[in-house]
Amino acid sequence: MRRLLLINPNTSAGVSDLLLLHAQAAAGPQVPVDVVTARFGAPYIACEASFAVAGHAVLDAWAAAQAQAQSAGQAPYGAVLIACFGDPGLLALRQICPVPVTGLAEAAFLQASRHGRFAVVTGGAAWKPMLERLAHSLGYGQGQLAGVYTVVQTGAELARNPEAAQAILTQSCNDAAASTSAAAVILGGAGLAGMAQTLQSGVAVPVIDSVIAGVQHALSLCGSTVVPPPPLGFAWSQVSPELAATGTAT
Repeated sequence: MRRLLLINPNTSAGVSDLLLLHAQAAAGPQVPVDVVTARFGAPYIACEASFAVAGHAVLDAWAAAQAQAQSAGQAPYGAVLIACFGDPGLLALRQICPVPVTGLAEAAFLQASRHGRFAVVTGGAAWKPMLERLAHSLGYGQGQLAGVYTVVQTGAELARNPEAAQAILTQSCNDAAASTSAAAVILGGAGLAGMAQTLQSGVAVPVIDSVIAGVQHALSLCGSTVVPPPPLGFAWSQVSPELAATGTAT
């Protein structure tokens, strides 16, 4: 079924509202899109510590959403999209989720790589080594990732002032493309949803919106066969009741 669940690993409801606006527009009116917000963690993920906690929050949010959907008698989701450019908990959620799972970064890397070598522009200096590591782990090493460029402002700060962000990000995208000869630039970040289209006229190469890329890839995965996840083989301790239900009963 073409029904999407987006998990916002940030605790900011404003980011969830932004995600829903752009994700539903990208999916179209015939595809139901639900966005759930992390129940704990950081307002906006911008460092290793907040990223680590977000992985747990993603598993918890998925388990809670599944439990709620089942209690309401709703049809299962066709795919799940981790709506953070960094994909916290991606491999862990795939281990327990019975439907396809992707993330903003994985989807954007895939789309950008179709143009050739690509660069990434995002907010927050701490993301540079984190995204380089993720790109290598997903198979987009030096041959395809031309570079990761960060601006001083975090994604949350950029989202709060879109007009100022436009000038900063346009310059960064052009600098990234020129210095690396990248064929495309990814504008990464949940808080930057919708900005790529605004920037495109001022950037010489295609600008990939990570949220739109994520939704498009998630839709393409709906209906894909997923091997049923095996039981975890252990009981969770001191986690939410919904997440505890994914473990072995005690």
